[in-house]
Amino acid sequence: MSTGVIIALIVIVAVVVAVVAVLAVRARGSHGGGGLKRRFGPEYDRAVARHDGDVQAAERELAALVERHGGLRERPLEPAERERYEARWTATQEHFVDSPREAVAEADRLVAELAGARGFPDAGQYEEQVAALSVHHARHVQGYRSVHRLAGAQGKAVGTADGSSDAAAPGTEDLRGALLEARALFEDLLAPARGELTSKKTETTTTATARHDDHGRHLPRAFQRHQPKES
Repeated sequence: MSTGVIIALIVIVAVVVAVVAVLAVRARGSHGGGGLKRRFGPEYDRAVARHDGDVQAAERELAALVERHGGLRERPLEPAERERYEARWTATQEHFVDSPREAVAEADRLVAELAGARGFPDAGQYEEQVAALSVHHARHVQGYRSVHRLAGAQGKAVGTADGSSDAAAPGTEDLRGALLEARALFEDLLAPARGELTSKKTETTTTATARHDDHGRHLPRAFQRHQPKES
């Protein structure tokens, strides 16, 4: 083999190695490190905290979630279907005024049902459903965890012989905060995907029935805390 051929082979091998290295760096950027942090937002920080600050362990967990659920494609909702879900959520918030605990339990069920309707694992697979939601709705999935936890906590508050409870029942403000958090995910799931069309009725209903909460988000009138009457 001539010297020229050997040099040419060395150059080719070097180019191949360089290309592989570049692809590896890009892969790490999109599925690990900064890419995972951008994708998961607050879920990234929660994963790191869950692993006691072990960033590599947290990133392995998140990368595995992307591998398992990243290919999921959300099913579009028909306009009438979207309106029904929106009406049910409005009714849930109205129900909060008289029965906060029941309203939170309703919200938990409704988010689970809507997630299933959009193509996520169904409500009977809560952990898998949350895992998939964390990949596609990372910035709002914590609200679902909150209402689910509080709905479960209400059922676990068992009375004792003296009439007290051996588990502190969540307070009204805790329930209200959880419901507001969960609504962010609900609205995210309810929002049409790019290219989907919504009916004019849905848009006008949302505008007409909404007020603002303490953070500038919309709330139906009956769900607000005591407010002075408008003049």
